[in-house]
Amino acid sequence: MLNAHWLETFTTLCRTQSFTKTAARLNMTQPGVSQHVRKLEEQVGQPLVSRPVKSFLLTDAGEAVLKVGLARRTEERNLLETIALDREDAGKCAIGCSGSFALLLYPRLIKEMNRAPDLSIHLESAPQRQLVTALLEKQLDIAILDHKPVNPRLSAVQIGHEELCLVVPSSLPASLPDFEQLQDLGFIAHPDGFDYADRLLSRNFKAGFHGSDHLELRGYVNQIGQIPLAVAAGKGFTILPRSGVEASEFRDRLSVAELENPIFQELWLAQLSDRRMPARMQRIKDAVREVAQPLQLPD
Repeated sequence: MLNAHWLETFTTLCRTQSFTKTAARLNMTQPGVSQHVRKLEEQVGQPLVSRPVKSFLLTDAGEAVLKVGLARRTEERNLLETIALDREDAGKCAIGCSGSFALLLYPRLIKEMNRAPDLSIHLESAPQRQLVTALLEKQLDIAILDHKPVNPRLSAVQIGHEELCLVVPSSLPASLPDFEQLQDLGFIAHPDGFDYADRLLSRNFKAGFHGSDHLELRGYVNQIGQIPLAVAAGKGFTILPRSGVEASEFRDRLSVAELENPIFQELWLAQLSDRRMPARMQRIKDAVREVAQPLQLPD
């Protein structure tokens, strides 16, 4: 790596064509300017300036180094301009959440994109563990998690609660089915489904449920919008957050069982603790909170 200080001195010298003017512009002495040029020549391993009596000429190596110096100036200027123009209506926003929450959130994000055409919004739906990893690897700006992250590099604020729903075909009554009925239907699994099943079924079917690995598996779908389809067709049951049920296009053919012991999972808005969010992310955070606000514990 070329020494940035020496390179800037050399680039300024090439522009002024004068050791005296360069020293004045950089608040240095003329011997200091000469020393920087010599040190840069030593680092490159070739002379950069030919020194005839009445003119200032660059060697071929000097021309090449000058191009690097000018390019670095341009990059730094662009960087400073980008930072200075931290606009709330332009730039990329990367958000992660569960597939269920994405069904509610994305229409709200579309409104932000309509309001700000220069805003680029990337919404990633993934299992919770993947969301945490993506945050830590700076692939996401923010993520909506169903638990408070324990990693000390992450900070989070709670923004709501969301009910986990036992979803069955509408042909069944809304009253709690017995466990044998569920096994006869079969489980429609999805990336978070087995975890949901362990949490919800263990609380409501203590006699019959022995773990999600003992469920009669009828199918597996990793596209959140398609998970309720098999249930709506009477081919199985599943477990989804309330948002995934209410936003489903098959809602009229789904029934949410009335549980004796309902489960509500928390919603946390998480980000890297030491990361300064650009201005555009504040509006996105407000949109997330707006969507999560109705998802609260019942009175």
